[in-house]
Amino acid sequence: MTPYSLAFYLDAVTTGTVLGLRPDDCPDRVAEVLGTEYGENGGRGTLWRDYGLIEFHWHRAGPDDPWAGHHVSLQVHRLARRDRTLVGGALRARYGRFAPRLRFDKLHRLLERRGATLVPVAEAASNAPYFRTYEHPLSRATVTVIATYGEHSTPPELRPGDVYAIQLPAGAGTADCGDTPSRG
Repeated sequence: MTPYSLAFYLDAVTTGTVLGLRPDDCPDRVAEVLGTEYGENGGRGTLWRDYGLIEFHWHRAGPDDPWAGHHVSLQVHRLARRDRTLVGGALRARYGRFAPRLRFDKLHRLLERRGATLVPVAEAASNAPYFRTYEHPLSRATVTVIATYGEHSTPPELRPGDVYAIQLPAGAGTADCGDTPSRG
């Protein structure tokens, strides 16, 4: 893995942002930075935009309320498919090439060198024993790691010790998103 793509993960975990975007940024702001090539999903009160490696999630109480950011997911496990389109242009321009797998021990070691700790958190019963999750106390980012292989529980392209996903939660405040429409 190139040092540049590792820098992406280090930046995301320590700052809780992606290319300067916060999890509570509005859909329009996210599109300004990441572009308009995304898959959009949603339902009553929910909206998420899938940019391949990155997903932004929002919610709102009612159809007349503005969208409020909920979290950002970095779907690291998708890189194992070796689909070059998963890393969008803005991300590739800033960080370069991404390897198909991210080893937790390498990420953890580099975070510790920056003075950033990761603390184990209790795993949901449905994820145990296949996954382990760690949290960065300051950004509240979580890193989910494959703990053991499970035939129907973990991707066959990944092995124990590979990072599955990174979650960046929104803070207590929300941006003023006005009436940003969804595509659908």
